[in-house]
Amino acid sequence: MLAQIMEKFKGGVSVPHHKPTATMATVPLPAPKLVVIPLQQHIGAPCQPLVKAKELVQVGQVIADSSAFVSAPIHAPISGKIKHIKPILLANGKRIDAFTIENDGNDTPVAEMGPVTITNKKELIQAARDSGLVGIGGAGFPLHVKLAAKEPLDTLVINGAECEPYITSDYREAIENTDRIITGMLTVMDQLQIKTGIIGIEDNKPQAITALAEAVNRQPGPNTHQRIKVMKLPTRYPQGAEKMLIYATTGRKVAPGELPASVGCLILNISTISLFQHYLDTGMPLTEKRITVDGNNIVESKNLRVPIGTPIEDILTFCGGLKETAGAKIILGGPMMGIAQFDLTLPITKQTNAITCLSAKTATQPQEMPCIRCGRCTRGCPMNLLPLEIERALKNKDAQSLKEHHVAACMECGCCAFVCPSNRRLVQYMREGKVIERGAR
Repeated sequence: MLAQIMEKFKGGVSVPHHKPTATMATVPLPAPKLVVIPLQQHIGAPCQPLVKAKELVQVGQVIADSSAFVSAPIHAPISGKIKHIKPILLANGKRIDAFTIENDGNDTPVAEMGPVTITNKKELIQAARDSGLVGIGGAGFPLHVKLAAKEPLDTLVINGAECEPYITSDYREAIENTDRIITGMLTVMDQLQIKTGIIGIEDNKPQAITALAEAVNRQPGPNTHQRIKVMKLPTRYPQGAEKMLIYATTGRKVAPGELPASVGCLILNISTISLFQHYLDTGMPLTEKRITVDGNNIVESKNLRVPIGTPIEDILTFCGGLKETAGAKIILGGPMMGIAQFDLTLPITKQTNAITCLSAKTATQPQEMPCIRCGRCTRGCPMNLLPLEIERALKNKDAQSLKEHHVAACMECGCCAFVCPSNRRLVQYMREGKVIERGAR
């Protein structure tokens, strides 16, 4: 059933579409010779190793875990031998221990793996934790923590917006595993007693909208089409941001510092709900995922299914390599919120949804000019912030002013920098401001 949009969020920008991979079916990447598995791929406590160097592991085996509630176990994506465990420097600047596993070529799964049966909320939460799932393509919030919300929930919102340029991994999930998405939604809604499910998806994805609406009607049960609605959203970045999506689909506003559960909503990525149902159907935890490889500097754009921990360089090689290397930029994620890479031996993680490859001409930042006080950054900010005032407070190292201007509420979407005619490095200033504000707490 198609539903009408509730509200349009303030601000945002129109970004180039650039999605040539939308029509490209997902292809598997041959298992790499080795994978690198960081022990933290989620928000929360890092995991501790459960295996040692030289030990043999199997696909789906838990190789690291934590007793902390906000954490998620890590599973072996290939079978083989643990080569070593040593620290690596991730793209976000964090140094964390990581496994390196040598592939034995056998792809041997854990023997006891099989479908998972759940009959209540407690079993649902345990299954979510056992799956190792975190927010796909986002900050990596563990799935079981979201499902364990103490507040009463009445609406499940599925994020299918995928509003960044180039990325089509969620779009292909909606096309290729449509029924599994709807089944996963019903599973969660039944166990958490959630009445309404909404899939929010931008109107530039008509094939996915039609496929999802037809899948709702195919589901057994007389009330499925009344419980789950597909909502066509205007194409505007960052439509897929958590607070923007909740406002668009329900009309509810999540206050600064609050979570969606505070307004009765549970929000999950469309690939997350699909992969969770896959775990319930097969018992296979999160060991591989779909990513989009695209940009104007890659020889062959593709949607790939890759083992978690695959080095970036292996993926680029499979896609024919880069067209040029001097001055080129490789970004994990999309061009708006992704992080540029300095080392192509680094792996993709649970949160990676894309690798964007840009040429030197495209990636070169124009010279930063003085602010002309035009106010475009303020009008473009979907969080109603004042980027200019935050930049001024940063330059003065004024932690109190940073707090008063709510720098912590910035989600680093990049709208302010995108519309700035003076090419101010506003997202960088926001990040630096957060560091100063946190240090003064």
